[in-house]
Amino acid sequence: MKTVMKTAMKKVTLDITSTGWITTFQDLGRSDTERRGVPTGGAADQHSAAVANILVGNPRGATLIENLGGELALVPDADVLLAVTGAPADVTVGGSPAATWSPLLVSAGHEVRVRADMDRGTRTYLAVNGAFAAETLLGSAAPDARMGFGQVIAPGARVLLETEFRGFRRGFFDPPLFRLPVPVADFGEGPWVVDVVESHGIHSIPGIRELIEEATYVVTARSNHVGLRLDGPVLHPETDTEIVSHGVPVGALQIPHADELIVLGRYRSLTAGYPIVGVASRASLPLLGQAGPGRQLRFRWIDRESSLRLIARREAEMRGLEHAVAGAFGTLGFVAPLSHAS
Repeated sequence: MKTVMKTAMKKVTLDITSTGWITTFQDLGRSDTERRGVPTGGAADQHSAAVANILVGNPRGATLIENLGGELALVPDADVLLAVTGAPADVTVGGSPAATWSPLLVSAGHEVRVRADMDRGTRTYLAVNGAFAAETLLGSAAPDARMGFGQVIAPGARVLLETEFRGFRRGFFDPPLFRLPVPVADFGEGPWVVDVVESHGIHSIPGIRELIEEATYVVTARSNHVGLRLDGPVLHPETDTEIVSHGVPVGALQIPHADELIVLGRYRSLTAGYPIVGVASRASLPLLGQAGPGRQLRFRWIDRESSLRLIARREAEMRGLEHAVAGAFGTLGFVAPLSHAS
């Protein structure tokens, strides 16, 4: 077997010429911090973030750039390997259209522009092979404004990167030499369907299961990184018995005193005193992370076993992609650090 030697690190600067409404460093969040009262945080769409990193040969949890709304644009001062995933978007490199959900070779001095279709999703993710020089808090680059850790990237910023990538020894993907099995997220038209598993709180509100299953909910403008606030029919407990504050998971369907349904996100408070009637399946969480104001959502009840099968299938797809990317890059003469993937 031919061995491909790794090259020394090189330093690259990305000049940020334009940003979206909110552009930040991001990763998959903090590990083992919730027992200390700190939410895990991390990318709203964990699937898209992880795939972007895999496509450029990074570990899944590597730091990347998350862009919400508007247009992200940047210019590297050296050749880089990058990928754009997330919401459907128009991407150009040096003014020419480029693919999303695919590795892209970008030459030094060529501007990359990314504009998401906000009618079909809210966030895009841009990963570059290598390691961004981003600050961390409790082991993660994920922002947490409540802790004074904003991580916001502004126009005019110069983002630094260290990478071993210096191009491929052989030709690349145009014409394509490989067909990578990329699990592209499906952002279809019409209401998005979110799979939900029942929680113990459902028994405190008779009829809520049937109501949620039949109704269509709309994401309101009051939604944020803590949770999606949904306009639609709800029911409340028949008694005013106080609920003891309890732990709440990411994706919990919570019914506060107001006539709304809340789906808690990755920056939620870790405890609450409202009924939790269900929890969105892990496989549906990335979809919720792309839902913006005006998005219609429908909920479909599934059992726990079905939820586990869905996430197991997603994990198998991710591992298959990691294997394919490592093989393709190795054939082209570049060894990526995928063996360090989490």
